[in-house]
Amino acid sequence: MKGDFRMKRSDINRIMADAAEMIARYGFILPPFANWTPEEFKARKDEARHVIDSRCGWDITDYGGGRYDEMGLFLFTLRNGRLSDLTAGRGMCYAEKLLISREKQLSPMHTHVIKAEDIINRGGATLVVELFGSDGDGKFSETAGGRVMCDGLWRNYAPGERLSLSPGASVTLRPGDWHAFWGEGGNVLIGEVSTVNDDETDNIFREPIGRFATIEEDEPPHRLLVSDYATWLA
Repeated sequence: MKGDFRMKRSDINRIMADAAEMIARYGFILPPFANWTPEEFKARKDEARHVIDSRCGWDITDYGGGRYDEMGLFLFTLRNGRLSDLTAGRGMCYAEKLLISREKQLSPMHTHVIKAEDIINRGGATLVVELFGSDGDGKFSETAGGRVMCDGLWRNYAPGERLSLSPGASVTLRPGDWHAFWGEGGNVLIGEVSTVNDDETDNIFREPIGRFATIEEDEPPHRLLVSDYATWLA
């Protein structure tokens, strides 16, 4: 349940540093704006308007629960298009992210109204993805299964079925595929390739939880989060 919990900025700074090290270890290089300080972001906010408006960049959440190690997720949005392009059916209709799911760190059950996504194990331990289908109104159903694509091959899933994705394996999820995931046996670097992503409106959680963390400013930010843009870059 969503509560009045806060993540400390010092913990967010540490999580960023750990994530950057893991990303580099698996051979991924983040775009230049990933290394901008808050002051540089302020100075370049006009030329970085697409980055800001499409909410590309660092993203760390505890889903408002205050238990990041148990329920949370690290994300970095590398690129993201516009919903207007997706509606028109042309232009920048895609998005790409890197995520890190720690061992037994739950990303809770949710689905999307618009977004279809490939979830790819890019390296590390096993990624477990738990699946449920939807009822006739698109709501979570404990008794509904569905159909997903794994590495280009269609497969049916039973309600509550868990897929174990080793490095290199992937699953394609469409609106109505309810899913939760976590690392098993260690931390996992995850790739997400999707249609345009809108984290403010297109995440439908089974439980009433928050998508973004509330922050306690116990030290200055090392890098801005996407959720900082509205206040720091206003």
